[in-house]
Amino acid sequence: MSKTHNTKRDARRAARARRRLYTRIITIAIIAVVLVAAIWLVTNALKPSTAAGLQATQSTASNSIPTRGGPTPELVGTKQYASAPPMVIDVSKQYFANVKMVKGGEFVIQLYPDKAPITVNSFVFLAQNGFFDGVTFHRVLEGFMAQGGDPTGTGSGGPGYSFVNETNDLTFDKAGMVAMANSGRDTNGSQFFIMFGAYGLSESDYTIFGQVISGMDVVNGITRRDPDLRPSFTGDVIESITVTEK
Repeated sequence: MSKTHNTKRDARRAARARRRLYTRIITIAIIAVVLVAAIWLVTNALKPSTAAGLQATQSTASNSIPTRGGPTPELVGTKQYASAPPMVIDVSKQYFANVKMVKGGEFVIQLYPDKAPITVNSFVFLAQNGFFDGVTFHRVLEGFMAQGGDPTGTGSGGPGYSFVNETNDLTFDKAGMVAMANSGRDTNGSQFFIMFGAYGLSESDYTIFGQVISGMDVVNGITRRDPDLRPSFTGDVIESITVTEK
């Protein structure tokens, strides 16, 4: 074989080698660009999620302490809420609940937000949302008290949430004291009772949150009903409870 042929063959080999090298370089460059672009996209995609997570954390933290005018808890059934309400009251103000009965008559309860803010807040929230409308006094015992606030009328119903007992200096020392009924400490819901007179209940077991200041004759006239005796009639019905703030 001549020297000229060897030179041409070597030149072709060199050209092919250069093309392969250029191809590798271009391929590596494309891969590098793709990797950089992918990293950029992933980095920027994570930023909104991180911000959203921070915002959710901040929202959860702020909602752990109820503030006046917060979001209304979700209604998940008939007179059933997913959670306790936010603060809707101002503990520095006075609140009065006007209770109107279907059979006639009204009475007024002065609420004590300074003594039992969580309890009064729940009561006011439920009253404002018509929770007590149509609810009966299902347990009314002579010489003891009138109990209502159960939407089922059975003595086992509530608003779907519960809250803690609040201890204060109020006592069951006279007629008209209003307190929360419960099935044990820190199981308060919507059921409340009104005393017919002084009684030896333990204030540590029940949160007193109000006092009847007018219409005690209407309270005394609530039809007696002992659910343990399985009466065939429903208790006296609350038409409405209207709360005023002063």
